[in-house]
Amino acid sequence: MAKVAPLIPHQASGLNPPTILLQDMEEGEEPGDITEEVRRPQRAGPGALFNVNNSNNNEEEEEEEKKRKKKEKKEKKEKREKEKQEKKERKEQKQKEKEEKEKEKQKEKEKLEKEKKAKEEAAKEITVIDPAGNTYYHWLFIITIPVMYNWTLIIARACFEELQTDYLIMWFIVDFICDIIYIMDMIFRTRTGYLEQGLLVKDEQKLRERYMKTFQFKLDMVSMIPTDILYLILGTTYPEIRLNKLLRFNRMMEFFQRTETRTNYPNALRISNLVMYILIIIHWNACLYYSFSKAIGFGSDRFVYPDPTDPEFGRLVRKYAYSMYWSTLTLTTIGETPPPVENSEYFFVVTDFLVGVLIFATIVGNVGSMITNMNAARADFQARIDAIKQYMSFRKVTKDLEKRVIKWFDFLWTNKKAVDEREVLKYLPDKLRAEIAINVHLDTLKKVRIFADCEAGLLVELVLKLQPQVFSPGDYICKKGDIGREMYIIKEGKLAVVADDGITQFVVLSEGSYFGEISILAIKGSKAGNRRTANIRSIGYSDLFCLSKDDLMEALTEYPDAKALLEEKGRQILMKDGLLDLEVAAQGPDPKEIEEKVDRMTSNLDTLQTQYARLLAEHEATNSKLKHRVTRLEKKLAPPQEEAPGDAPPPPTPEHTKEEKKK
Repeated sequence: MAKVAPLIPHQASGLNPPTILLQDMEEGEEPGDITEEVRRPQRAGPGALFNVNNSNNNEEEEEEEKKRKKKEKKEKKEKREKEKQEKKERKEQKQKEKEEKEKEKQKEKEKLEKEKKAKEEAAKEITVIDPAGNTYYHWLFIITIPVMYNWTLIIARACFEELQTDYLIMWFIVDFICDIIYIMDMIFRTRTGYLEQGLLVKDEQKLRERYMKTFQFKLDMVSMIPTDILYLILGTTYPEIRLNKLLRFNRMMEFFQRTETRTNYPNALRISNLVMYILIIIHWNACLYYSFSKAIGFGSDRFVYPDPTDPEFGRLVRKYAYSMYWSTLTLTTIGETPPPVENSEYFFVVTDFLVGVLIFATIVGNVGSMITNMNAARADFQARIDAIKQYMSFRKVTKDLEKRVIKWFDFLWTNKKAVDEREVLKYLPDKLRAEIAINVHLDTLKKVRIFADCEAGLLVELVLKLQPQVFSPGDYICKKGDIGREMYIIKEGKLAVVADDGITQFVVLSEGSYFGEISILAIKGSKAGNRRTANIRSIGYSDLFCLSKDDLMEALTEYPDAKALLEEKGRQILMKDGLLDLEVAAQGPDPKEIEEKVDRMTSNLDTLQTQYARLLAEHEATNSKLKHRVTRLEKKLAPPQEEAPGDAPPPPTPEHTKEEKKK
């Protein structure tokens, strides 16, 4: 804003009016212009001054307007920036929402894919038959029936024409049923699982491929060739066209093998199977003999079957019976058959005799081995009896005692108690052996008061250590004053607590009773100590379970809490019976026990020191060997030492260099 300043009048002039100069003048303006402008208001008088003030106010308003406009522009700019920021945030929010929606869609797609995969896997996994289950075994029985039918009746229908023609419709129906069962068996095989990495495979494709790769699949396919169509060409009198149905014989063999595994009488089953095989061979040989006679001519000589026109030999039953009789005599090498006449008959008889010799050898060998297996247990038991008899005879044992020993052995054999449980169960894994022992003995062990609330693990350990023992009538299980090294649990029989005379009975103990449990715990303060306090005698034959002190302590080493619990229960029982000396029990641990523990610790420490000394010596020896090897390697790998300047060799002469080059 221009400032107005008065001009100083010239000294030379008189009274001149004052002039106004604009100190702040804009660029480009000349002083003459300013003075001219100033002079005009000077001439105008007071109105000019008002105009100057008004212009000053206008300039202030303009500046305020400019400031206001700048402020508005700034506010607009800030507003625009805010709007831009809000738009940007909205876009980011929308982008995030889109991404979240895409993620949700992706998750839904993954879920759908998983469900599809699960459905596909479920579709692939089918209901399979466990080859170790009952369903598989029952199906083997079903498929065995048509196999046996084909093996016995196809050859009979082919050789005896009356059998085929008289019951033709029945044979067609039965053949059709057998073929359906054969087809079902092939489907059944594609549903039979197998173990892969210990798990039953349920994949339909894998099961089908595995079956189709087996040799049995080829045999099954051959057995299912529809050879019955040949009936239309050859006629219905040729049932031998169905011989391909015999290729399923392995299913029958598998059924017999599984039955032998499942049955409790395997030897009887083996003998019956052997007889069945022999009968089938004789049956086939009889049918072949009848066909051979038919080919040569019935009644043409003494060897062949008689003429069927004779009413005596014309019936079907007589034909089959005669043929079976001849086949049995021939294959068992008994003979007494009409001699052959023609050369073909001789060859036929020779072949039959050779087959008969093989069959007879097979029969004798199998039957002998079966009888040996059946009597193996008895033979072993009898060998033990004979050895004890010889010992008693050699040592001149009294007859009364010898009779008691023999009676005891007879009782074991007749009651099937001669089997050593540990020997029988030693081939089983520990878990199965424990389960069997739990199944057999755990209920008996739980009847003992001190074991009623013990840990399950301890009971399992004790069950495996129970030893069955059998006592004869009049045998003493324990006598008063004996050292108690075991406790007994009555499984069967009756025991009597008798006086010193052995006759007077105080108490009769029966099945489920037990005694001797306190003596094996060796509780401090017990007035009886570890001695027996009564005489116990077997009234009849008694079957007991015995648990030794050593076995109990060995099991309790892993269960210290159970040991403390058992000792506390034992103290309570002794206190109840008045057999606990409280003063001795309160004295603390027995010095003898402490000494024994110290001795054991000392021996263990000596053993550890010996082992440590041995290991230290081995360590030192190994270190010395390693050092020796390292020094040897250092000598081998060390670079050659540099020679001193005084010891340097003389420079080579020209002649010497020529000789080296020639070399």
